[in-house]
Amino acid sequence: MTPYFRRTSDKAFAADLIRRNMAGYFDALGMHWDDALFARQWREMESYQLLVEGSPVGLLCLDPASNVCTIRELQIASAWRSQGLGTAAIGFAEIRARRAGSATLRLRVFTLNPAVALYRRLGFGVVTTEAGAHTMEKRLDRAF
Repeated sequence: MTPYFRRTSDKAFAADLIRRNMAGYFDALGMHWDDALFARQWREMESYQLLVEGSPVGLLCLDPASNVCTIRELQIASAWRSQGLGTAAIGFAEIRARRAGSATLRLRVFTLNPAVALYRRLGFGVVTTEAGAHTMEKRLDRAF
């Protein structure tokens, strides 16, 4: 199964998926969803839907910059996890980051999130840990 990545402006889909996926972490860490913050950040991100057989099953939001490309969101619908979509999304992000001239791919992930193991397996290392979240980075080979 190979996902297709399509640019999206579907903020409602994104907000719904993020809220569903992150609810347990927000509860565990005493955090709350902030509509205004999401709306502001949404305008700043380059966002993609992950589609399988034409149906949206995930979300990837990037902030590509000249030296560091940040993965702001990587969300996979629960029914589609553990099927290689996260790995495919990281691969897509690496390609996009290299095209933007970035030397580093960065993300933040809750320390409680099992995706930490995926990111480590894909070459990310923990740079800092604070407020229940790791900042992880991966240096990118400039060859494309």
